[in-house]
Formats: sequence, structure tokens, C-alpha cells
Amino acid sequence: MDHVDELLARACQQTNLTNFGGDEFREGLKILVNALDREARLNAIGRMATDAQITMLLANRLQIEDWYTRHPEIDEQQIIAPLIGLGLPRTGSTALGILLGEDPNVRSLRNWESMWPCPPPEAATYTTDPRITQAEASMAQRGVLFPRMSAMLPSTATSPMECQLFMGLDFKSQIFMAFAHIPSYADWLIDKANLVPTYRYVKRVLKLLQWRCPPNRWRLKNPSHSLFIDALAHVFPDAKFVMTHRDVAAVIPSVSDLYLELRRAYSDDLDLHAIGTETKNVFEIGMHRMITFRASGQERRFFDIQFAPFQKDPFPSIEALYAFLGETLTPQARANMHNWWHSKTPEDRAYKRTDPAAFGLDLDALRVQFKFYSSRFGVAS
Repeated sequence: MDHVDELLARACQQTNLTNFGGDEFREGLKILVNALDREARLNAIGRMATDAQITMLLANRLQIEDWYTRHPEIDEQQIIAPLIGLGLPRTGSTALGILLGEDPNVRSLRNWESMWPCPPPEAATYTTDPRITQAEASMAQRGVLFPRMSAMLPSTATSPMECQLFMGLDFKSQIFMAFAHIPSYADWLIDKANLVPTYRYVKRVLKLLQWRCPPNRWRLKNPSHSLFIDALAHVFPDAKFVMTHRDVAAVIPSVSDLYLELRRAYSDDLDLHAIGTETKNVFEIGMHRMITFRASGQERRFFDIQFAPFQKDPFPSIEALYAFLGETLTPQARANMHNWWHSKTPEDRAYKRTDPAAFGLDLDALRVQFKFYSSRFGVAS
């Protein structure tokens, strides 16, 4: 039994289910596992953790398909005009997602339900679901493996989460690249993979989540959507987008440092220059694709937020975003957002940063490389 078959069998054994709902996911799964085995130079913890993550995704997919088999009416749910955050990471998108998630009239994807979407949540128990405690324990373990993560990406079990894991159900997700050096998978994902089935599966899971648990106005986010914007817009043709912007000389070293934090728990043989080169080149591709998409008659669907004024005071941006959406920022939503924003302290974001030069990154050269982006969106250095 090869490695892929072993992981498939393990998921079936865990769930007592066998229907994965089609075979499109198998191409990405095979390429991913092959890259992890041959290129990632994983240590014992890395091998165990990546196997466990893949098995969890397969088990989640089996359970999702089982719910659809028993309740085909789930597919009648509609995902209408979601707001999707994208752009470069480390640009304030996490804070924006949390603030938007404080509005009780909209729906965000929470950490715990991204980990375990089945059984689908119910409105009556949404805030007391036992998976919240389970997710808190999992995140505490994460804090041991990745000690700087709580400062790099502050979140809780109920914080809004990117839909990376749902893309991972089709095994086409940048989340795998964050944890391991897998260049063959990265090349396939960015240049060859068809992401339309991936986003259709993301929509399939969102339908399941809202089936018994409104509200149904979704606020989603994932910076890597920029790489696949054409496929995303094909599957969500009525979506609107909010794009956050920040000086690339702050963004690229920060993303590289995040990847370093994730990878060094899983491998004892890391090439920091490779991390820096991969990071800057991948996001350069993403920004070129985003600009091309917006120039194709899609500008009306986008709202832009600059990092510096947002960090100083997010509420003018939030108010303008709600006006762009044609929605009302209620007093309750504003109060919730205000309480969260003012509960933060500088210490929450303090951690020891790695020198950009360790990743082979020259800040002036980065600004030159991304001048096409900063000029287009008026991003200050």
C-alpha cells in the first residue's frame, strides 16, 4: 500500500465511511504527498503532523459527503453575494476579519468550524458547541509547537478563520506550502491546477454550515485567493471583494518569518533564502493576476483599505466599507467592534522578528520588484 492509499484508508477507518464525493481531489492529494515525501525534508514531528492533517481533511470530506447523502436538501442553500477579503497577507486582514466578524447580522467562518465542519452547527448551540473547547486545546498545542504564533496571528477558537482548510479538502491550498518546502506542489498549484472545483467545494461546505445556522451573509477572507481570482469569481459571480494594502518591505519579510515559524517545527533542514525567494515570487504573481482581473472591468466589485490609516483608526474604513456594500453598520455591531479593538494591547503583537537579510531579502529591491503594485494602489513606503 503506497502512502496515499494508506492515508485514504486511515480516514475511512476513522469515520466508517467510504464516499469521498468524486475523484477531483485525488490529483492534488497525490502531488502533495509525493512532494512531502521527496522534497520537504520532514523530521519525525513533521511526518506525523502532515499525515494527521491530511487524514483529518480526508475524514472531514467523508463526513461532509455523508451529510449531503442523508440530506440532499442542503444543496438547495444559496450563498448570496459574500464579501471576500484578499490581497497580500500581513496587511491588517486578520484584524479586519475579526472586526467584521463582530457584527451579529453576518456570518464568518470560525476557527473551530473550519477544523471540524461536521456535524453542521446549529443556531441554538453555536456559541456553546463542544468543538470550541476542542479547538482551544488544539490551539494551545499549536502554541507549544509554534511559540511565536499567538503574537504573529492572534486568534481564538471562535475567531474568524481563512477558508484555507476548506480549499485543502480539494488538496489545492497554499496552506500546505506554509508548513513545508514543496516546490513541485507549489509549481503545480500556482501554474497548472484548476481551482474551479476547489471553490465549488468551498461553496459546498458553506452551504452545509449555514443550513441549520443562519445568518447567511458571509464575510470570508484568504489572501491567497489573489492567486486564483479568476476561478474564485467564476464560482462566486456575485461576490464583492475587500483588498488590504501595505508596504511590501513590511509584508514579505513578515510572511517569510511566519513560514519559518511554521516550518522549523516540521523540518531540521531549512533554507531561509529559499523561503524568502518563494514568498516574494508567489505574491508577485498574485498581485499581477489581481491587477489584470480588476482591469478587466471588475473594479466596481472592490473596496480598498490602506494599512496605516486602518491601524490608526479602523472605523472610517469600516463605515466606508458598509456604505460600499449598501449595508447598515448597526449600533450593536459598532459597539462590539469598538470593544474588541480597544481590548488589544501592543504586547499582544510583540515578538522577536527575524532579520529580512536572513531570508536574502533586500527591502529596497523588494520595493522595486513590487513597484507595479504599490504604484497601482498608492501604497506608501
